[in-house]
Amino acid sequence: MEIRSSFAATLAPSRRRTVETTCRFTFFCYQRDSEKSRALARKIIGKCKQDGGIDDKNRDSGCAALVRSLSRKRMPHVAHELLLELRIQGFQPNSSTLSALMLCYAENGLLPQAEAIWEEIVNSSFVPSTQIVSELFDAYGKMGHFDGVARIVDQVGSRDLKFLPQVYSLAISCFGKGGQLELMENTLKDMVSRGYMVDSATGNAFVGYYSIFGSLTEMENAYGRFKRSCLLLEEEGIRAMSFAYIKERKFYKLGEFLRDVGLGRGNVGNLLWNLLLVSYAANFKMKSLQREFVRMVEAGFQPDLTTFNIRALAFSRMSLFWDLHLSLEHMKHERITPDLVTYGCFVDAYLDKRLGRNLSFALNKMNLDDSPVVLTEPLVFEVLGKGDFQTSSEAFLEFKRPSEWNYRKLIALYLKKQYRRDQIFWNY
Repeated sequence: MEIRSSFAATLAPSRRRTVETTCRFTFFCYQRDSEKSRALARKIIGKCKQDGGIDDKNRDSGCAALVRSLSRKRMPHVAHELLLELRIQGFQPNSSTLSALMLCYAENGLLPQAEAIWEEIVNSSFVPSTQIVSELFDAYGKMGHFDGVARIVDQVGSRDLKFLPQVYSLAISCFGKGGQLELMENTLKDMVSRGYMVDSATGNAFVGYYSIFGSLTEMENAYGRFKRSCLLLEEEGIRAMSFAYIKERKFYKLGEFLRDVGLGRGNVGNLLWNLLLVSYAANFKMKSLQREFVRMVEAGFQPDLTTFNIRALAFSRMSLFWDLHLSLEHMKHERITPDLVTYGCFVDAYLDKRLGRNLSFALNKMNLDDSPVVLTEPLVFEVLGKGDFQTSSEAFLEFKRPSEWNYRKLIALYLKKQYRRDQIFWNY
C-alpha cells in the first residue's frame, strides 16, 4: 500500500483517481475470479466425496484424475484451488497429483507455475516418471519454451537420476520437433560426453529432424555420423531423407543414398527399390528404370502395387502403350489388383493421344465394377504428381462414399467431362 500511495502521489489528482480506481477494479476482478474458482473447487470436492470418487483409499488417484479433467476443460485455476482446499482438509498430494497439476499448468500456458511445481517435485523425495517428463516436454515444445526443457535436462543431470538417458532422448526429440537443431546437437553431445550410448530410435530421430529442418549438407553430415555409430537407418529415417532429396529434386543423390543404405535389406520391404525406381522415372530414364526393375526381381524382391504403378506412370507419360499393357499382364500374373492410379495411367495415356475410342481395349482386361481406391505409396506423387483422371476422380469421391462409385461410373463421367470441354473449345 505504501508503494502504491507513493506512486499515486506523484500523479496529477485526476490521474491519481484513475489509477486508484483501476487498481481497485483489477483487485476486485481477481478476488471475484478467485472466489468463483474456490467455490467451484469446493463443489467438485463435495460431489466427488458423495459419489465416492475421493475417499481414503483412492484419494491420490482420484485427485490426479480430477486435475487432469480440469486441465482438459481449460480450468487450471480451479485445479489450483482444488488442491489448496484439499491441503486445508489435511490431504498431502503425492507425485501423481503434483505431476498432474504441473502438466495442467504447462498445457494451459502457465509456465512459471508449472516450473514451480517441477522444482517442488525435484527437491522432494518424489521421482517423476519418464511419461510425465515426456508430456511436460511436449507442452513446453508447443509453447516454444525450449529454455525450460534445457533447464530440466540440467536439473535431472545434476541429480544423476536413473532415467537420465531417456530424458536426453526426449529432449532431443522435443528440440527436433521445434526445429531447434543447435539445441538438439548440444544435447546429443552432452549425452555422449556422459558416456551414454545413442540408441537406434534417438539416432533415427536425429537424422530425421535434420532432413526436415536442415540443409542437405547438414543432413548428410548427420547421416555420416549416424553410420559411424554402427546403427541401422530404419524406415522413418529412410523416408525422411528420401523426401528431402525429392523436395530438392536431387534424384542422382537419392539413388546414391539408397544404394548406400543397402538395396538388399529385407526389413524395409520394397521401399528402397521403389524409391530407386521413382528416381529414374522422375527424369524418364526408361532403360535404367527397366534395368533396375529386372535387378529387383533377380534379387528376390516381389514387385508390389507401388512398383507397378511407378512404371505405369512413366509409360503413360511417355505414351509407351505396349509396355503399359505388358505391365498390366505382369500385374495379373502376380495377382496384384490395380487401383485408381493404374486405371488413370491407361485413361490419361489414351486420351492424351486422342485414342479414346480404343480405350475399351485396355479397360476390358480390368474389373470396372470394383470400388475405387488409392493404395500407392504417397511419395510417388511427390515425384511424378497425379494424373488428370486421378485428380478428377478424387474430387468426385469427396462428394460420395467410394462404395457408391465404381471405375465404370468414374470413367464414364470423366469421358463426358472431356467431351464437353472439347465442345466448348471448338465453339469458340
